Amino acid sequence: MKCCDHHNEGSAPDSEEIHESRRKLLMGGGAAAAVAAGVGLSGGIGIAEAAGEGPYADPAEPALPQTDVDVNLANTALVITDPQIDFLSPDGVTWGVVGASVESNGTVENIGKLLKAAKSVGMTVAISPHYYYPTDHGWKFGGPLEKLMHAIGMFDRKGPLSTDGFEGSGADFMPEYKPYIEDGKTIIASLHKVYGPEANDLSLQLRKAGIDKVILAGMSANLCVQAHLHELLEQGYEVAVVRDATAAAMLPEGDGYMAALINFRYIANALWTTEEATKRITEAA
Repeated sequence: MKCCDHHNEGSAPDSEEIHESRRKLLMGGGAAAAVAAGVGLSGGIGIAEAAGEGPYADPAEPALPQTDVDVNLANTALVITDPQIDFLSPDGVTWGVVGASVESNGTVENIGKLLKAAKSVGMTVAISPHYYYPTDHGWKFGGPLEKLMHAIGMFDRKGPLSTDGFEGSGADFMPEYKPYIEDGKTIIASLHKVYGPEANDLSLQLRKAGIDKVILAGMSANLCVQAHLHELLEQGYEVAVVRDATAAAMLPEGDGYMAALINFRYIANALWTTEEATKRITEAA
């Protein structure tokens, strides 16, 4: 995959710039491991399984009103953001900083459980993918993570009219999800470019399918999942987030999963584990 830096003049970086960006990201993986050890991620206990203890535990006495989402097949959809190799595989370019969180949560397996449950009962499933084309590397400005994604070639494709080199690349879907995604029934929305779905057709597709409730999961927690949550709420959907079917980067700048979890508690209509979500999906049949 071709890797391009996010230069104001729109030019691609040379090999030294690519190497340096990837070196820094891999160094960030060491910081991620240190953070993981500090918050108890390295002990093999999933975040959701340890919901009653540790830094990710819900408050014993919540101050906010408790809300929920009723699931039914007529108007509820499962939406997965960025179920792609660059986020979820050890072969992906972000694994050095998201891997500890992904493995601790069991994110890959849990997304698979959600897809399997939804397909087993005929629930609407939608994917909101993230791609970058060569022309996107000419953007004149962007935030820190946008710059990083461009620098490491994250989600890169050769162009909007070509799938050359897509199969098995970092932009491709995880292989274990393909039977669910490529069944001819799953909605594959047009690409989103930064974090949220404002620039793609996800909401249009959901509305056309009669959907006004969403079960939301995918990658990554404090970026695309949270941005999708915000926009879907603004568009009038009820949204339940599946807390252990997501994960996030851990960097010296902070633990992205913790940042997202706090905001999920504040604004989502419901916050479930994969076990809770799959039970509600299957019981809706």
